[in-house]
This record gives sequence, structure tokens and C-alpha cells, in this order.
Amino acid sequence: MSIYDYLLTHEDFVHKDELKYPFEERGLQFGDGIYEVIRVYKGKYYLITEHVERLFRSAEAIKIEMPFSKEEVYQRLGELLEKNSVQSDAKVYLQITRGSAPRDHAFPTGTKANLYAYAQDLPRKTELMRSGVKAVTKPDVRWDWCYIKSLNLLPNVMAKQEASEAGCFEAILHKDGEVTECSSSNAYLVRNGKVYTHPAKKNILHGCVRMRVEQFCKDEGIPFIEESFQVEDIQYADELFLSSSTAEVMPIIEVDGMKVGSGEPGEVTRKMQEKYEADAGIEASIFAK
Repeated sequence: MSIYDYLLTHEDFVHKDELKYPFEERGLQFGDGIYEVIRVYKGKYYLITEHVERLFRSAEAIKIEMPFSKEEVYQRLGELLEKNSVQSDAKVYLQITRGSAPRDHAFPTGTKANLYAYAQDLPRKTELMRSGVKAVTKPDVRWDWCYIKSLNLLPNVMAKQEASEAGCFEAILHKDGEVTECSSSNAYLVRNGKVYTHPAKKNILHGCVRMRVEQFCKDEGIPFIEESFQVEDIQYADELFLSSSTAEVMPIIEVDGMKVGSGEPGEVTRKMQEKYEADAGIEASIFAK
């Protein structure tokens, strides 16, 4: 996946080969920052309002003073796509840190936040969305404020790596058997036509696509129940799926070597995928023959 040439910073656009991070950048030294990953389809943002709103909520939660207003963020993100002539399916990574200052755990005074954003090609995972993916379960050892989309992702990275080493797409996280979410996505269990997922509390990320899944269920008259389920409940599930900006709505057909339901993507999951494509204005459907 190639990165487009021009990156947006707190100062202006910079060619990717010329960007230099200050060595006292707090994002590098402390993970003292927040981020968003925004999906782009055919050169147009999807769910950008939800992402920008969450970005500002995260900034407020860790007391970062944003370098731009919401209106300016929208404008600059639009300029980022224009500057790079993005017309394909892509993602935009946007990061805000507390800034650059002599290393000290306490917040520096008089320091302006740093902003970095870039666009990268991101083809849809169509084959996986058709066939479904495998997952493993792993203990959730992250901090309790996962609703903040912070740069502190080492537990997520470790869980994802363990899933990859097991030949799986994702790691389903749990605290003492109670499923919270996945390493980089939200998780859903389908049983008797009802969709179950962990409540939107502080210990999970309130996914932008998750919000849409809730609306899709409402539109289709499918009960969307914010009630956590257990790892042991997976064996009785009719379907299991995950959602994220990069994976969209992805069926999970096997967990810890055990088949989920029929071992094929189910009816409710397929309906969520169909609704997602319609909502995002995607023309090249995964259902096309």
C-alpha cells in the first residue's frame, strides 16, 4: 500500500521524504497523543464527522489543546486529498500529540500540539469479507480508558501479532472471559436473530462503524443489544462478526480452531455488509458475481 506524496502537519503540507520528527516529540517519547483512521472511497471520506467528533472527545479527555478548530480540521483534511489527487480507495491517518518539549512526565507549558496526517491507498478486503476470517481469543490487558483513541497501542499490537502468528485475522479480547472487543475492531455475536455487543463504556473504543452497525440493525428491525457476552458463548453463536474502518463488516467463521455456527458468513452479517456498502456509496459490491 503506497503512501501519497504530501503529508499534512501542524505547519503546512510537507513531502513525505522531507518530514522530520523533533526528537523531543511527546508522541514518540510518551505515546502522549491521539489518532484517527478515516476511510476514503473513490476519493471521498466516509464517516468523517464521526471521526472528527471522536478526535476532539479524545483530545478533551487527555487535556490536549487542539491546534485547529473542527471546521479547520475538515478543511485541512479535504485539502490533503486534493493535494494528493486521491481518487481511489484509501485511508487517512491523523495524529495529534501534545507537542515537542524537553522530556518531563508532567505536561509542558506554552507548547503547541503537533498534527500529522497522511493518505495511503487501501484496497477493500473483498475476498476475506466474502469468505470470513479466523480469530483467536486473548486476555484484554489494556488500560481501562479504551474509549480514548490514544497512541498507546502496545497491548493491541501484541495481541494482533499473536493472532497473525496463529494464522488468524484478529484477536478477540476478553477480561476474565467477558468479551470486550478485538485488537483493532469491535466484536458482535449473533444469536436467534439478535446482535449482541459490549456496551459503549470506557473500556472499549466507541467505533464509528459500530455506530453505523447499530443504525443498520435499527433500520432492519434487528435487535441490537448492548450486553457483553462470554468467550464460552461463542460456541453457541449463530454468527460472529467484527467492524472497523479498515475491515468494514467482516464475518468471523472460526475462533480458537472452533467453527462458528455453520462455518459460513451468516444472514445477519451479510445484511450488515449490504447496508454498509449502500451507506458508503460503494459501487463494486462484494456480492457482485
